[in-house]
Amino acid sequence: MYNIEQLRMFVAAVELGSFSASARKLGKVQSAVSQGISNLEIDFDVQLFDRSTRKPTLTQEGEQLFKQVKAIVLQVEDLNVTVNAIGNNEEGLVRVAFDDALFLPSLAKILDVFSQTFPATEVDLISTSSTDVIGLIEESRADIGLMFTDLNFNMDTNPCFIGNLPFYAVCHPSHPLAPLDEAKVSDFILHRQLVLRGHNSGLIDQFPTIAGKFWWSTSFRAIKDVVLNSKAGWAYLPHHMVEAEIKNKTLVEINSSFDHKAWSPPVDLVTSKLQVKGPAQLWLEDKLKTLLD
Repeated sequence: MYNIEQLRMFVAAVELGSFSASARKLGKVQSAVSQGISNLEIDFDVQLFDRSTRKPTLTQEGEQLFKQVKAIVLQVEDLNVTVNAIGNNEEGLVRVAFDDALFLPSLAKILDVFSQTFPATEVDLISTSSTDVIGLIEESRADIGLMFTDLNFNMDTNPCFIGNLPFYAVCHPSHPLAPLDEAKVSDFILHRQLVLRGHNSGLIDQFPTIAGKFWWSTSFRAIKDVVLNSKAGWAYLPHHMVEAEIKNKTLVEINSSFDHKAWSPPVDLVTSKLQVKGPAQLWLEDKLKTLLD
């Protein structure tokens, strides 16, 4: 009966173009690979390679079998990764709740490295408002939270300040605030402001509400789409989300009289005090602390 080593020999020989290259990759002598593939042909009762040429090429039957054999080899390798992960007490799942303003390019890069470091661990990315993150941690529906700092002390969570995220006041080029050389508070009050709030209607402590009338959303990306495509209102939005649009003039940065520098609210990484953490979560927490570096 054929075994997984013979299947690996077959796949490597096809992908690398020779039995000798297969042997080098697998750390075997060439004769062992030749014998292993010959035994595989006996077990399959088909000829896998045409050996009449200098370089062995797949037969029609070999081509038919190759894709399925490769899939089996990959499944076995994935199984081995999971078995090793269990042996190392790695978690099967890590859940990250984050305000969508904090999905920076640096977050995607951290997750990319995580996927290579902990290939057996799944990640659940939960996009939500900052005001809902603490609740998800408390209810054990998330393991790590990324949010704008909550000024109310919470007994069951550990906040860790990781930096500040700059915001700009922006509007559509046709909005009445766009052409002003310097917009004063009295100018902002006259026009609708688009503001983030959570599913529980909670507002982020550090976010200024200046206007006399508001529209609300649980997503900064939804707010951006409204401001970008209409004159319905103005909003504070993260610099990284609007930088390109300001540059190409599809959005206007409002020159406000009370923002001498970019307004930059603090950001926290939050975890539960009650949770037992595994190596994958500890690694991810450590890397996420550099998110705003």
